[in-house]
Amino acid sequence: MKLKSILLIAMGMLLSASLWADKPAYVIYNSKGKKSSYKELLKDAGNVQVVFFGELHDNPISHWLEFELTRDLFAAKQEKLVLGAEMFERDNQLLLDEYTRGFIRKKDFEKEAKLWSNYSTDYAPLVNFAQEHHLRFVATNIPRRYAAVVNLKGFEGLDSINAYQRAMIAPLPIKYDSTMHCYQAMKGMFQDGSQMHQAMHLPEAQAIKDATMGYFIFKNLEENGLFLHVNGAYHSDDHEGTVWYLKDYARIFPFETNVLTITCVEQDDPEELAEESLGKADYIVCIPSSMTKTQ
Repeated sequence: MKLKSILLIAMGMLLSASLWADKPAYVIYNSKGKKSSYKELLKDAGNVQVVFFGELHDNPISHWLEFELTRDLFAAKQEKLVLGAEMFERDNQLLLDEYTRGFIRKKDFEKEAKLWSNYSTDYAPLVNFAQEHHLRFVATNIPRRYAAVVNLKGFEGLDSINAYQRAMIAPLPIKYDSTMHCYQAMKGMFQDGSQMHQAMHLPEAQAIKDATMGYFIFKNLEENGLFLHVNGAYHSDDHEGTVWYLKDYARIFPFETNVLTITCVEQDDPEELAEESLGKADYIVCIPSSMTKTQ
């Protein structure tokens, strides 16, 4: 065979290989940007009291991994696993309890609960898993109407609420560190001076959500148990937000509260983690930005 023919065949094989090269749906990195694995993530997750899964709300890989992690942690922890999520507000706890304990029908739960638009595809698998395996599922978030009050009036807007309403919120007054990056970044969203009034209390509204989620995770911790919490990545990135509040409440807990954080990011090329994502969480799930969306 002539050299030219051999070269043409070799080039064809290389082209074919590149066309059929692996296209990973995600790559997992540790906090320092070194490639890791789901196996390592799972092992570390099984050795803490609280796992925060910081998702991208419209990303199917986020939701699939949440479910897989739930199944695998249940296999290790059984009834010691407790689930919780930002997507459920405290005034829906009774409905969650009634459904997961088999007292009411699925269709009645879904009719009466305040469910996100992507519930059926993204969060129903978690709730149904809890129902099937008799796990507790904690609604951790503040009722949105109370967060709206804070957004409009600041923390002082909650001064007049009654005892029943207070039971659905973290204890008042809320400790608030306005210098946290997650809250400073919110103010930066409004660069136009004419819009600054809209941002005045927005970080406080975020903080009341973080505080409430942190408090109700804390309230539902069990010694030798594991709490898996699902939330938007911005609530747990950099160990701020909800993580900060949980650790603050847990200072009085009778055993050390170990936390592991997971975040999801999107990049055009997931094969090398972008510098701005380093340190965002203990594990970073890097997903191609071309990934389809769930909403």
